[in-house]
Amino acid sequence: MYFYIIILAIVIIAVYALSVQRQLVRAKEYIDNSFSQIGVNQQSRWDALTQLAKATSAYSSHEYRTLMDVIDSRKSNTTLENLESNEQAIQSALSRVNVLAEQYPDLKASQVYIETMKSVNDYENKVRVARMVFNDSVTKYNRIVKQLPSSIFASMFGFSVQEYLNADSKKSEMPELNF
Repeated sequence: MYFYIIILAIVIIAVYALSVQRQLVRAKEYIDNSFSQIGVNQQSRWDALTQLAKATSAYSSHEYRTLMDVIDSRKSNTTLENLESNEQAIQSALSRVNVLAEQYPDLKASQVYIETMKSVNDYENKVRVARMVFNDSVTKYNRIVKQLPSSIFASMFGFSVQEYLNADSKKSEMPELNF
């Protein structure tokens, strides 16, 4: 009789371990997918910036070459390590375009500029949403990894806590408004 109880306990533990492993794999896949969405949306922003740079070429060939150099230099895949540097490069390129648009009102009024800036802003919002989805996925995954008894099996299967994407400290400060 004790033999059957021991076998039943082993089977229950094995089924639970398999269930936890499947939950962890599913949660990890959600993290990978949501991070990939950030990269896809960043790439789309770069493509929109390329169009914006082409729109500026008629106004300033030097600025066009500078923007294209910045755009070409970011050809690497998005990883957790280079995500923030890609974001900073995008913001740098956008600020250059905005400065150029201020110097050339015709550029700022052109339909190509208006539509492309709208596209860049749309992709920026999509990146923001994708970052939130990523952090939500990390939260769900980390909860499984940290909570008992699933944490025991998570460490046995080699799953560890994932890092969150943090907000840019410069963007979290409230700007000073002067009226």
